[in-house]
Amino acid sequence: MLRIISANLNGIRSAIKKGFVSWMEKQGADFVCAQELKAQAADLDHDQLFPKGIHGYYHFAEKKGYSGCAIFTPHKVDAVKYGFGNAEFDAEGRYVEVLYKNILVLSVYMPSGSSSPERQAAKFRYLDVFLPHLIQLKKLGKEIILCGDINIAHQEIDLKNWKGNLKNSGFLPEERAWLTELFNQQGYVDVYRKIEASATDACYTWWSQRGQAYAKNVGWRIDYQIATSEMANKATCAEIYKAERFSDHAPLMIDYAYKL
Repeated sequence: MLRIISANLNGIRSAIKKGFVSWMEKQGADFVCAQELKAQAADLDHDQLFPKGIHGYYHFAEKKGYSGCAIFTPHKVDAVKYGFGNAEFDAEGRYVEVLYKNILVLSVYMPSGSSSPERQAAKFRYLDVFLPHLIQLKKLGKEIILCGDINIAHQEIDLKNWKGNLKNSGFLPEERAWLTELFNQQGYVDVYRKIEASATDACYTWWSQRGQAYAKNVGWRIDYQIATSEMANKATCAEIYKAERFSDHAPLMIDYAYKL
């Protein structure tokens, strides 16, 4: 069994204080993909913070306290790649890729456009350059599992208040169409939706920190595991972990019937 977890931590140091590392250690995951580290290398002593035998591969943003991705694994990977070859977005620490045997695991933190029109324009630039990268990656003939905070809710069932968000970043028609093309034309699969095709209120992975959104379950599903079709077909179960809170996101855990 292959177990993979994706978790936006909204600050890795804060999440560690809330018990994230000890929880992660108990899950027996093969790969844990973390996003929004909000830290730099000097802020973290991996050997002190993580159990012995857990390797950490970090892509920090150049800007302090911003963005950042990581992959944690007990496996000794065959190759690591930081960034996907775009100077603008690689500087923001949005991509880590590891190769283990025939599997490429990606931890991705896609931009949000909610803070300003300028950031929404940047998000559209990102979508324009990231889709060709995913298309090229698939040509390598590896199994791919992309984990991350995609910052897009794909369908109406993926957020509580879809009617009120039709003109808001994260649910814009252009953003949703980008995911539709990825799934319908490019051969990638939304693994959670393959397992839980009709889940609504139970599917959310992020809640605003305003207006008691979590207590009222006014959430969005913006954290994904996206895989090539053969790997997606091996997915057996998915869990959105809510028993503990490490950030404003909930970890997404999926098991695959795949022998490493």
